[in-house]
Amino acid sequence: MRKIIVFNHVSLDGYFVGENGDSSFAHKNSDDPEFTKWQANNAGNDAAFLFGRVTYQLMAGFWPTPQAKQQAPEIADAMNKRQKLVVSNTLDKADWNNTKLLKGGLVQEIKKIKSESGPDILIFGSGTVISQLAQEKMIDTYMLVMNPVVLGKGRTMFEGLKQPQDFKLTDTRAFKNGKVLLNFEAS
Repeated sequence: MRKIIVFNHVSLDGYFVGENGDSSFAHKNSDDPEFTKWQANNAGNDAAFLFGRVTYQLMAGFWPTPQAKQQAPEIADAMNKRQKLVVSNTLDKADWNNTKLLKGGLVQEIKKIKSESGPDILIFGSGTVISQLAQEKMIDTYMLVMNPVVLGKGRTMFEGLKQPQDFKLTDTRAFKNGKVLLNFEAS
């Protein structure tokens, strides 16, 4: 069975995007060589990506560009080669290389895909997707990069969650740029 893994940056006050959907806080202090190397190695696994429409459009608008290839060649290569699943009720097509558009109900589609053989499924951004899958307890692992910033307002990944969920901390790693990786597994 495939695992579903969330990888997101969060602020100290728990937001993965600011008030207007801005995630630029996640890119501050990213010039730390250790952090850059960790990100490139993390991008090197073979997981498929799962995006909601908004995150998909942001990613598809950047990673296939020459600018992305110049700024982060290993990450751009992984983003462009790997399988991508995009959940949307409004998109008619998904043109980014190796992308499958999922138009059915999110939970049913992902239950089916999760039960198939294949690589794990990695979710970036995509708060609406995360909150729906978290509600169904379908997410196996959360890899959260805690950023040393307070946003004051924004969105959490768990909006609409109806009941508390417990997790087990499995790993931590602090970087010199102040970012801290927190890995949690569903318990």
